Amino acid sequence: MGMKRFMSRLGVGAAEVETVLDRPETLPGQVVTGTTTITGGKVDQEVEKVLVALEATVEVERDDSTWYEQVTFGTQQVGGGFTINPGQQISGRFELPVPWQTPITDVGGWHLHGMKIGVRTKLAISGAVDPGDLDPVSVHPLPVQEAVLAALGDLGFHFRSADVEKGRLHGSDLPFYQEIELKPAGEYARRISELEVTFLVDGAGMDVVLEADRRGGLLSSGRDELSRFRLAHHDTDRHALAGLLHQQLEHLGRRRGWF
Repeated sequence: MGMKRFMSRLGVGAAEVETVLDRPETLPGQVVTGTTTITGGKVDQEVEKVLVALEATVEVERDDSTWYEQVTFGTQQVGGGFTINPGQQISGRFELPVPWQTPITDVGGWHLHGMKIGVRTKLAISGAVDPGDLDPVSVHPLPVQEAVLAALGDLGFHFRSADVEKGRLHGSDLPFYQEIELKPAGEYARRISELEVTFLVDGAGMDVVLEADRRGGLLSSGRDELSRFRLAHHDTDRHALAGLLHQQLEHLGRRRGWF
């Protein structure tokens, strides 16, 4: 029995946890719900904590190096403080709030390449931690986010790529932020090589941050926040948004001497 306990601390024959999501799709500001099931291993074990959290793949840039990290956010404890016997199964429900500024992963039925969000379940038992599995979650845009992207499409911008960068902007609630990179066409293509869009959402509305002709990230030395404006959640008129975005881009152009 002593050897079994020792091996269980190394993860061999230890209790395991599995999560089943009710629906693997959500929106910022909503909740992800599901069921966690813990199955006992080969010996009795004390379950200290059962944790669920959202996890994002985040790009980190430092000097001339780039790498990726898995960053958890919105962590919640959904159980713990009990003993699970060999082969025993214990299940529990959870509701995990999705922060307003959670990166979006899918737009209009298309997955944004490089975006990876999921629910990570961790089981903390005496002397060991089971990292669990990552259950993918598709995060769809809020109506106001979708309307802004559609309005940019009406202006001739096309999706190029998206990433989640480590760091904070003014108004950030999370230790990272999403940049959606768009390629211009038409009149804008003569003046802008690339447009980056960041959404900073809260319960009352959303700040839209625009950066054009990027030669570094929004946090890079010497780079200013080029344009930022505020929308309410009900500001979803594509025609009106296209006019507003055109004004913002003209304003950027005047500041840069493009116009």
